[in-house]
Amino acid sequence: MPRNPRYDILFEPVRIGPVTAPNRFYQTPHATGMGYLKPESGAKLRGIKAEGGWGVVCTEYCSIHPSSDDSPFGFLTLWDEDDVRALMPTVEAIHAHGSLAGVELWHGGSHANNRLTREPILAPSARPALIPQPGSARAMDKADIKAFRTWHRSAALRAKRAGFDIVYCYAGHDYLPFQFLSPRLNLRGDEYGGSLANRVRLLRELIEDTREAVGDRCAIAVRLSVDELHGSRGITSQGEGQEILAMLAELPDLWDVNVSGSLGNDSRSSRFSDEGFQEAHVAFVKALTSKPVVSVGRFTSPDSMVSQVRRGIQDFIGAARPSIADPFLPKKIDEGREDEIRECIGCNICRSANNEAVPLRCSQNPTIGEEWRRGWHPEHVEAADTSLHVLVVGSGPAGLECALTLGRRGHRVMLAEAGRKLGGRINQEAGLPGLGYWARIRDHRLHMMAKLSSIEIFPESRLSAEDALALEADHVVLATGSRWRRDGIGSLGEEAADLGAGGSILTPDDVFAGAAIAGPVLIYDDEHYAVGGALAEKFSKEGHQVHLATPAAMLSSWTVMTDEQFFIQRRLMELGVRPLLSQHLASAGNGVAELACVYTGRIRRHEFGTLILVTGRMAEDSLYRGLLAMTGQWQAAGIRSVTRIGDCLAPSSIADAVHAGHRWAREFDRPPAEIVPRRERPIPA
Repeated sequence: MPRNPRYDILFEPVRIGPVTAPNRFYQTPHATGMGYLKPESGAKLRGIKAEGGWGVVCTEYCSIHPSSDDSPFGFLTLWDEDDVRALMPTVEAIHAHGSLAGVELWHGGSHANNRLTREPILAPSARPALIPQPGSARAMDKADIKAFRTWHRSAALRAKRAGFDIVYCYAGHDYLPFQFLSPRLNLRGDEYGGSLANRVRLLRELIEDTREAVGDRCAIAVRLSVDELHGSRGITSQGEGQEILAMLAELPDLWDVNVSGSLGNDSRSSRFSDEGFQEAHVAFVKALTSKPVVSVGRFTSPDSMVSQVRRGIQDFIGAARPSIADPFLPKKIDEGREDEIRECIGCNICRSANNEAVPLRCSQNPTIGEEWRRGWHPEHVEAADTSLHVLVVGSGPAGLECALTLGRRGHRVMLAEAGRKLGGRINQEAGLPGLGYWARIRDHRLHMMAKLSSIEIFPESRLSAEDALALEADHVVLATGSRWRRDGIGSLGEEAADLGAGGSILTPDDVFAGAAIAGPVLIYDDEHYAVGGALAEKFSKEGHQVHLATPAAMLSSWTVMTDEQFFIQRRLMELGVRPLLSQHLASAGNGVAELACVYTGRIRRHEFGTLILVTGRMAEDSLYRGLLAMTGQWQAAGIRSVTRIGDCLAPSSIADAVHAGHRWAREFDRPPAEIVPRRERPIPA
């Protein structure tokens, strides 16, 4: 279909200093978890973004010197000429599709841990490291500042030799140049501290140094956090954020603006923000500069994007997470296929990957991070040599993705769902407070399957083993999901709790099925992700007194990885939910739970009207076991294989379930030798 004319403005070229972006789609710098150890993987990932139509594609954070070491996390480096050669393939992959390549030069200052290089940590003022660890940062003297400027200039020249078009001065997210700007972190008394003009001095010098070094060919971008979200203690978008912009307004070629305080503020999950949530903080910028402006806000709607440009909020549509969920978002808009955009759900599983020092993963896009390793493309799947008949049982995230991918490959698919509504666990979890965007996983796949005549869907079709055999499919795929455990065993609790009668003891399955809830409510969370905290929020808002117990030392502890934990615990405490930390469920019955301190074993007794166990999950594999018992009949029924995928095999995250469904559909008919993922290995010098 032709492009909708109301989106034409998004495809206008925009000048950035000495270079021109072909359109307004700007993939802002974002981590991939790959870093300098996986250059081929990084190059392939960025190249596919460019192929998908992003006019500017930037790298992740790129260290300028060994004193800025973020090991074991995945960061790039421009320390020497080897790094130049390692980054050239990324630039070439981006340029191959006519996009501009940007590099984010980074020094973490007191936010770097330097655990690999063992360099002393640097900061404007002596202070403990911003990342909790034994050790402190030393105050930079004038020689250190001069050296830092030299490192930055040298890295910029290396970036130019690698072929980059845009070179960043990175003054955001509490990293070193921003530490000089912030009155919280800069306590100096010399010309680099005190007044705002003095605190801005180093950033001004960096911009001028970088322009002098590479400005003849490269655009100079400044990434600036205009609000620390620390109130009057720090920079605010109503105060010094505006003053900094006014002081430096025309020096760079582009302003990339956001909020800071932590990465969790900038990449806030959909649980705590809507599309375009940063506008209130960055809307002032264009009034202070003639240079193009880019910002982010988890933009997935082309109408929201057009609104940002027409209302003068920004010139480019900045995106990190939406470009991960759908690398082809711009091309789909350009081709009139905006209904096919795989919209980011804002779950921040992508952030968890970097925080765990592993390559990217995404709940919506199972191909992200697999571009080089497995050779997967987000839009193209290999057509099947022979169209086979595949029965997929279960329409949760794994079953939906498996059925869709099989259909795209040309196989004939029957998708059987026991319930009336398709979506499996997505229907349940997306109904919890703050998790509504998660329904996009279900809705996108149902929309895309409706375009394929090769997929038949049968709701309210609970199958027995005999039923599955009678359908005479070539392959049977079981995506029948999982159920929550009722014994209290979870991630940290290895022994079953002593659960007696009396009082209502439920699992989330019971809650989702509509079980009556009597207060007070005690939730025992030994899963540590989304459901326990979201249930606590739900019942608190419904007027119940809620206690949330966990064997961990904080609520929803794994969400540290998704940059959500602070926001979750703050919201629950504001709602009056009472945390019971480091408490293991020992027993429950007659309306009383006994919680044992995980350190001392000391027992605390809590009365409850309803106890909800949010612990582990068990695979729902009864159909699989039934089919195994009938293996001798498979050949007569024409069945070549019966396979479990997703939670039916091993309960995990929605992202893992989607990946499992996609992987089986891509690989089931390929020889085993062809599906071994590649690994990047160091080569001895």
